Amino acid sequence: MGVTEVRLGAGHAGACVALSAAAGWNQNAADWSLMLGMGEGWGLAAVDGTLVASTLVLPYGCFAWISMVLVAPGHRRRGHATRLLHSALEHLEARGLTAVLDATPAGREVYRREGFRDAWGFKRYVLNPGKSAASAGRPLRESDWPWILELDRAAFGADREPLLRSLAQRLPAAARVVERQGFILGRDGREAPQLGPLVAHSAQAARALLETALARAAGPLYLDLADHAALARPGFAAQRPFTRMVHGAMPAPGDRAKVFLVAGPELG
Repeated sequence: MGVTEVRLGAGHAGACVALSAAAGWNQNAADWSLMLGMGEGWGLAAVDGTLVASTLVLPYGCFAWISMVLVAPGHRRRGHATRLLHSALEHLEARGLTAVLDATPAGREVYRREGFRDAWGFKRYVLNPGKSAASAGRPLRESDWPWILELDRAAFGADREPLLRSLAQRLPAAARVVERQGFILGRDGREAPQLGPLVAHSAQAARALLETALARAAGPLYLDLADHAALARPGFAAQRPFTRMVHGAMPAPGDRAKVFLVAGPELG
């Protein structure tokens, strides 16, 4: 049966949640509302109006994140994901924005054929935190935002203040800082809360932030830990790897040495 391409908007949030839930992904209604509000999206609808595929782009300065490339289980292997990916890439090319994304191993091969190059990797871990004493760190305050945003711009490569402020409200117990050295945020999810981003000047500050966030969280938790971060410890169960990829010749944005947990493959 044929499908029709549609532009996604706030009215599609419920259908988008159903699509990601069918794939076993962790996004909830708050995630979809955030992403649909931040960026632009394309979908494919079946003749009965059911949304069967999606792709989003989230603009961040001179680049944009390609996110939520999803196809419903009964509609896979029909070229739907490639069709929507091309719509997203054409949209970004017309606006002079470079595409960046985080790919699963299966998706990585598809994206390589479309002109994406590997930058660096991270892994999704599942953790059930045990009882532990809080380490260094304190709650995030409004007065912290100027230095947090400056640090995050250097690490991520663009300003993403609306995203960070939204996440700070989603899981307040995890919103912690080490004074001018780093910060960690988190959010609720459909299956489990997720910690991240965690951005810091040093591994010492990052470790302190992670421990203080874990001390205030109940498991299970998801963490997307950068391969270069060296923060994994006993109890971290690896679920799947991801590869950060950039379209074309532009180098990966930001300073990966300052990124310890990413916000998630859908957010960057």
